[in-house]
Order: sequence, then C-alpha cells, then structure tokens
Amino acid sequence: MTASPHDGTSATGRADSGLHVVSDASSDPAPNPHATAEQVEAARSDTKLAQVLYHDWEAETYDDKWSISYDERCIDYARGRFDRAVLGQDEAQEALPYGRALELGCGTGFFLLNLMQAGVAEKGSVTDLSPGMVKVALRNAEHLKLDVDGRVADAETIPYEDNTFDLVVGHAVLHHIPDVELSLREVLRVLKPGGRFVFAGEPTTVGNFYARWLGRLTWEATTRVTKLPFLASWRKPQEELDESSRAAALEAVVDLHTFDPADLEDIARSAGAVDVQAQTEEFAAALLGWPVRTFEAAVPAEKLGWNWAKFAFGGWKSLSWVDENVLGHVVPRGFFYNVMITGRKSS
Repeated sequence: MTASPHDGTSATGRADSGLHVVSDASSDPAPNPHATAEQVEAARSDTKLAQVLYHDWEAETYDDKWSISYDERCIDYARGRFDRAVLGQDEAQEALPYGRALELGCGTGFFLLNLMQAGVAEKGSVTDLSPGMVKVALRNAEHLKLDVDGRVADAETIPYEDNTFDLVVGHAVLHHIPDVELSLREVLRVLKPGGRFVFAGEPTTVGNFYARWLGRLTWEATTRVTKLPFLASWRKPQEELDESSRAAALEAVVDLHTFDPADLEDIARSAGAVDVQAQTEEFAAALLGWPVRTFEAAVPAEKLGWNWAKFAFGGWKSLSWVDENVLGHVVPRGFFYNVMITGRKSS
C-alpha cells in the first residue's frame, strides 16, 4: 500500500513542501493475490485497499479472463482505440512514435504494450496501485523485449517529475480513481507541453447499467444450470466460484464512476486540458460481449475451445462494425458502453 498522508510525504513521495520527489522502485510493496474474507470486509470501507486486493487477485489470470494478448489481434485493437480517440484531431503535428509514454493504471500492460508494438511509442512506463498488476505488466514487457519501467503508484500522485512524458494513456482506469479531475491534473503535470493523453474503455452511465444486468443474469443462469448432474463437468469447483463471488463483491467498491461523455469532457477541461474530445463505441457489441465474458468466467476454461473463441471474437468484431457504421449514426453517444477521451497539455 501507499505511505500515510500524515508521515510528511504523500502516497508516492510528494513532500509537504510541494517539491516532487521520485521514490525508489525497490520500495514498492509485494503482490497479495489471495485476500482473506477479513481483508475483503475491511476493503468495503477503503476503496484503495479494495483496488489493491481486487486487482492483485486478478493479476495472474487477467489476460486470460479478458482474452488479452500481445499479438496482431490486440495490437490492432489498441491502435484502433487510439486512432478513434484522436479522430478529428490534427495528427499531422504528431509524428509517430512518441518518445516516452506512460500508462496509468496499467493492469497487465495491455494498452501501452500493444500501442508500443503498433509503433505509437518508443519507450514506456507503467504504474498501477496493484503490485500484482505492475509485476505482470513488467513481465509481459520483458517477454516482448520492450523498453518499459514500472512503479506501484496512486494515480492521484504520479511518481514522476514534471514534463516527463510525451504521451499518457490508460484503458479502463478512470472509473477506478476516486478523484478523476485530480488525477487528470497529475497527468497534465507529468506531460510535456503539448503532450497528449488518451484514455479508453471507460463505462458510460447507461452502458454500465445494461452491461451489469447482463453479466449478473448470465452468471446466475450459468451457475444454476451447471448444478444439474449431466452438466457437472461444466461447473467450476465451488471454492473457485466462491472466490470469484468474493472478488465480484469488491467490484461495487472498486468501480467508482460511470461517465456521461459530455461530463467527462468537462472534467478534463476543468483539470486544465485543451483540445478535449470524447468518443463512444460498443452498443450491439457490448450486448454480446458481456454475456460471453461472464460465461467464460463461470465455466472451466478447458470446455471452451477454438470454435468458441472464433465465435466470441468474430461476433464482437461483426457487431463492432455495425456499431461504427450503422448504429453510431442513429444512437445517442451516451447509450454506447465505452467512452474514450483525449486532450492535450497546453504548449
């Protein structure tokens, strides 16, 4: 966990004098992948503890759970999110690659590592409140032979000096941060003048409502039906289901926000960003994606083979095309599941 705000420094080394002091990565805490019931109960009233416990618990299996890879499929996906976020911006002045990029709330490194492979950035840094996630992200970077360093860090007090990065990115992170505007102020602080941020994969308020209900219904249906004797081989061991349920209970604590796209733009402008623009995506694709992912989490992995993976990815890709080329022109942007936002630090 981070240091106490009462010990003379902030959570990641910002001294009370206002000077920013970058602390040593060797002091980062170790992962705790198996939270006890008592720890989970304590986390209900401590959102940052909940973030650590939940994401440490998921770190080693997160890529499998969300079908994350570091090959052409996810490289194209990450680059597609980046390109869509900056749609309409003047990219002629931003010759790729960026020199140094930071991923905030990196998870396993999905967004930055795939963007680096897509040629968006040369060198990277990853931060997350979860030690387990930072560990996996750095391991993934090492396997990919990418130039990446990492820190366990609070997104509200980023442990890097002013004007360090050319680009800051994040995927599905802003909705976990208690004070989003404060975090974006930190993002702007560590960006170089004119630097860009891109955050994708954030839940809209309307999209989160229907996605959560689809997930709950799928989980209940799957775990009930697999109690039938002739479907017993499709049921995970009860202890795994119980652990999943404990982790899911923390989602109400770690998922702090949903966003209306216009409100998110206002937050970014209030933080001091310029050239702010939000885009949304995934409506029909989300209606398929959430039941699919929930079903995958509820049954043994060995039961789902190549044909299932082909159906899941192919279905999502086809419906994403429908979203972008048809529904995006007639459905209000707030009804889509994902919102992404970009902006700059003023020059």
